[in-house]
Amino acid sequence: MLPMAILGKLLTRLPRAGHLSDLYLICRKKTHQQCYLVPRKEMSETPVLDDRQKQQRYESLVDALYQDVYRYAYWLCKNGALAEDLVQETFLRAWRSLDSLQNDKAAKAWLFTILRRENARLYERYRPDLVDIEDQSLMDSVDNEPDQRMDRKLLHDAIASLEKDYREPLLLQVIGGFSGKEIAEILDLNNNTVMTRLFRARGKLKHVFFPDGDPDAGLDEPPDE
Repeated sequence: MLPMAILGKLLTRLPRAGHLSDLYLICRKKTHQQCYLVPRKEMSETPVLDDRQKQQRYESLVDALYQDVYRYAYWLCKNGALAEDLVQETFLRAWRSLDSLQNDKAAKAWLFTILRRENARLYERYRPDLVDIEDQSLMDSVDNEPDQRMDRKLLHDAIASLEKDYREPLLLQVIGGFSGKEIAEILDLNNNTVMTRLFRARGKLKHVFFPDGDPDAGLDEPPDE
């Protein structure tokens, strides 16, 4: 059963729904911890099999990509609660436009693009000063070594301090694992601009960790913009 606190929160995001029977509940298969409600009227009027296929496709995307989408959302808004809301909005919009996704291999880039637009629309002006570096939902594994926690905090702080133009492509590369070409498509930039910004972002991080210079950590020259 979905906790009432979470259910109530989800219902507030669908004000036109008059009754629970008007909603269609979709949960992640493995954990059932992240659930998404969509209005039944948004289910297609095509045969039931098509609806089931759409639901199965959607559940597969949520199950496979939720963690990546959440990590990126957290980095963008720097707040756990806002990140959850942003992910909810992202997957709701993804459901509504799922038919426009022609190739599931492009699903991650597609979701990240939706997420960026939702962040700009909803939370761009919200910029908390503090980042919860110890949020375990951002960690791939639990690590209790003080030195490693400190290194991770320094890295998070350094990336968070970058200007948006440098931070965004770097996060897409590090968190999303996207190539320069894919990042260019997501950010609607040309490839040379993306590569230049990645080069400069790494240079700024290098300066933070090696303020006196490190001759063994050379970087290739970026292409001309």
